[in-house]
Formats: sequence, structure tokens, C-alpha cells
Amino acid sequence: MTKKNYSILWKNAKNYILGGNMLLSKRPEMFLPDLWPTYFSKAQKINVWDLNGKKYKDFVFAVGQSTLGYANPSIDMQVKKAITKGNMTTLNCHEEVELAKKLIKLHKWADKVKFARSGGEANALSIRIARSACKKNKDNIAICGYHGWHDWYLSVNLKSKDLLNTHLLPGLDPIGVPKELKNKTHPFEYGNFEQLLKIHKKYKLGIVKLEIARNNLPDIIFLKKIRKFCNQNKIILIFDECTSGFRYNLGGLHLTTKVNPDIAMFGKAIGNGYAISAVIGKKKIMDKAIKSFISSTFWTERSGYVAGLKTIEFMENYKTYNKLKINGNYLISQWKKLSKKYNLNLEISNMPCICNFKFKKNNNFFKTFITKEMLKKGYLASNMVYVSIYHNKKNIDKYIKNLDPIFKKIKLIINDKKTLKKITKLSSENTFKRLIN
Repeated sequence: MTKKNYSILWKNAKNYILGGNMLLSKRPEMFLPDLWPTYFSKAQKINVWDLNGKKYKDFVFAVGQSTLGYANPSIDMQVKKAITKGNMTTLNCHEEVELAKKLIKLHKWADKVKFARSGGEANALSIRIARSACKKNKDNIAICGYHGWHDWYLSVNLKSKDLLNTHLLPGLDPIGVPKELKNKTHPFEYGNFEQLLKIHKKYKLGIVKLEIARNNLPDIIFLKKIRKFCNQNKIILIFDECTSGFRYNLGGLHLTTKVNPDIAMFGKAIGNGYAISAVIGKKKIMDKAIKSFISSTFWTERSGYVAGLKTIEFMENYKTYNKLKINGNYLISQWKKLSKKYNLNLEISNMPCICNFKFKKNNNFFKTFITKEMLKKGYLASNMVYVSIYHNKKNIDKYIKNLDPIFKKIKLIINDKKTLKKITKLSSENTFKRLIN
């Protein structure tokens, strides 16, 4: 087999595929242009092999969809068994009913479910359902966090292109979004309840939607204030748990806070790599959307439901959420030790299932530097890890052993004023190319 040149392959991909691939988070520009391996041939547990057969330990772990490890044999076997009997027919698969019952059993406050295949779809669904149930002010939505790519969300940046900058992905351009949607969706910062009150005073909200947590544990007092506010003003409250769900505990993270929404959604972790997402909600709200046209051919596909059922069963049997917390807390503790050892004063998250660290200055440069240096050592790594059950002490210790000398180099760079001056002046990508390559 001819050795693959990933830089050339990626450039070729962009000639045929809009954007080069389907997910912004997986583009090599997000990690290491020209050097990132980009494509995989196989994966198992936390190991990924590129097209040249080179093996990497994955300490990024995609976008958090495989908490039970890549190619989990229990789940894969169940899916294979099911699809050999037929994946789609004129009739429906019974597994969708079983999965719906399971989700409702885990979330006593909810009554009904609507399934989709991605988090973005689930987010769009939740808004359609909520608007169907709104008695007034259905056009005005307040949001906090990242909620996908659809018009209703990106319309925030019609008013100003930087309003979504603190909601995970900065620089999102609302090109293609109808200008009529301007001033319909309004962002507020997590923990800033007064900001939400000001938005409501000005626009009169019908819906409030937020991620209850991402890299840090939920602010329960803040969530309780929002719940009370929504009750008092007859506003539908939506929790986006596409990322946070089924990691810290079995079900939505909100179950640990005792604060229940009117609608919640899940994705990523519930299928362990297979396409499945879900919107759950109260009957009085969900039933209002029965007259709205919400339908899709591949929402009836069997493998996602089978994977979802087996994934949740696996989580229940092995209490994987406890393993994720143990693994994540240990990883955080080791980052803290390195930070103290080299006096780097890192900002480190407290969410053990989705861990990250940040440099207070020149974070983008150092993140890229870490990626390049760890790649040499056989690691896919950045400054964030979606923790899996296989990111255990043994694997973390090996990872930290390789990370330690890189942090030492970073300390030397920080102490070199001339280098720091260059870093400050240049973008992270240009800085990296000019100073490291």
C-alpha cells in the first residue's frame, strides 16, 4: 500500500466535499494543519490507527460519543445481530418503543419522546416542539451554550458576529441565515441570571434553553432561579444535554440537581458511536406538536435504537458513569500536579467527564504546540479530553509521562521574553508555523 499523504488527501477532500468533511470539530485545521493524520482505518478502546497503519492513543476522543470505548464489542455485536435481520422496512422497529420507555423510566418528570439522529436535529426539534406549545412570545428565545448549526441558533450573530463567541465556537458566521430572524434568539452567559431578566424585560421570552453544564459542574442555585423564573412567567424551559447526558450519572445530569426542565434532549453518549438522539418532555407540551410536520426517513433506522438500548444497559450493568468520574478526576489531579510543578497556573475544569485546561495567556499557541509534540509520541491530544472508561490510571500515567517534558518546554518558552513577544503578535497558527516548524 502506498503511504498516504494526509495533507494532500485533505486538500483533495475539500475539492469534492463542502468544507472537506461533515463536522467542523474534526477538521485538521482545528488541531494541526498539514500534520494531523485526519483519517482512520480502525479503532478500538482508546486506540486509533491511521491509513498508514500507525497507532495512536486518543486523548481527544472525538466529540464525546464513545464513553464506552471505540468499537465496544457488546454494542457492536448487538447492532450486527439486529441489522442482519433487516435494518429498515415498511414496518417500524420495536426497539424505538423500548428505548422510549427506558428514557421515560429514567426521567420520571417526562412523559413522551421524539427521536432523531444527531444533536443538531434534536436541538431543532426541541425548538419546534416548544414553539408549538407556547401560548405567547413563541418567537423569542433566550439561549446559553452551544445548540447546533440551525438558523434559529446562528441567527444570534445577525445582530453582531461575536455574540456566540463565548458559547463554545467563536467566529460563527450567520451567512445564509434569513435576516428576518434577527433579534429572535438572545444569548445570556451561564450564571448571569440578571442578564436573563434584562432580556425578558426587553423582548418577552417564550422559551429559555441552556446547557446545564459542559466543562464544569452545574450551578444548582442558578438553575433553580431559572426554573422559578420560567414557572412565574409561563416560559418553556429546555435543557440541552446532548453533551452532558449519561456521563456523570445514568440519565441527564440535571437529575443530580433536582431541577427538572419541560423538555430535555440527549445525543452523543447514548449510542456509543451510533447515530441516535432524543428529545423528551412533558405530555402537555409534547402533544402540542402532534399537528406540526416533524418526520424523517432515517429516524426509523434500526441500528441507532438497538445501540441506544445496549449502551444504556451496559452503563447500568457496569456503572460506567462512576468509572468516568474516577478516570476524569484522576486526570484532572495529574494536570494540577504538572501545573504546580512548572508554575503554569493553568485554569482546569472540575467536570471529570469532560476535562480541559487553559493557559491564561497564549492558550491557542500552547494548545497547538502540545498537539504537535504529543503527535510525535503517538498521541492524539489537545487541551481537552472526553473521558471514556478506558482512560484509566494506567493509560493516564503514560499520557502524563509524555506530557511532562512538553510542559517543561512550555515553561522555557514562557520565560523567553523574545519568543513570548513573537507569540503575542502572531496568530496561533502562524506563530506555530514560524517558531516551531
